[in-house]
Amino acid sequence: MKTAEHPFQFEAASYLTRIGNQLATNLRELREGLEKCSDASIFNHTFQSLGRYHFLTEGFSNDFAEWALSALNAAELAEQLAALDIRSYTELTDVRTDLLRVMDDYSKARPNEMERHAFEPFYFCETTEVTVPLGGEARTLQEFRNGLEHLSNMSFHFHFLVSRLRLHLGTNDFSQWFAKELGLEALALRTNRIDVYTHTLDSARDLLLHYVDRELAA
Repeated sequence: MKTAEHPFQFEAASYLTRIGNQLATNLRELREGLEKCSDASIFNHTFQSLGRYHFLTEGFSNDFAEWALSALNAAELAEQLAALDIRSYTELTDVRTDLLRVMDDYSKARPNEMERHAFEPFYFCETTEVTVPLGGEARTLQEFRNGLEHLSNMSFHFHFLVSRLRLHLGTNDFSQWFAKELGLEALALRTNRIDVYTHTLDSARDLLLHYVDRELAA
């Protein structure tokens, strides 16, 4: 069993959310808010909301889409906003650009809908990420498996999804370590292909454990 030169450091992750001073009562105001809000707000309503909605059986995976449906009954717009695959983004500016593009296309097609008053306002919130090392480290695949088994959902979300923004790559912390430190390219590829939209955080972690166990048994 290969030993990594650089160990994997599991981190405990938590997120502090606060309501900002921006709100929207119609689609025009939502579009203006999207243009002006902070990157921390874009993160909260897309990357972070994906983790929250993993515990629900219905609804969309980002807050903008969920509000468009629940507060305005704008199902077509909600589907278009939800169609943006967060896994494909490594920069929040690109997420913002595509959200604005969807809003602008909808505005051109349905200009009368932009001023319709929502059932309830949308509040732009911001997320602050707090991470600390869990202690201990993994230098082998077996040690990694032991740490992964007890990893919290938020920490898994941090290493598996949010890491794309930190790495500026279309991959995750786990796959990077498998490939670079252990030379396990196939495991890295399988890990990166785990679909966070069709799995809950629990089932995604269970699938990764299955892949690791299969590698250990080989």
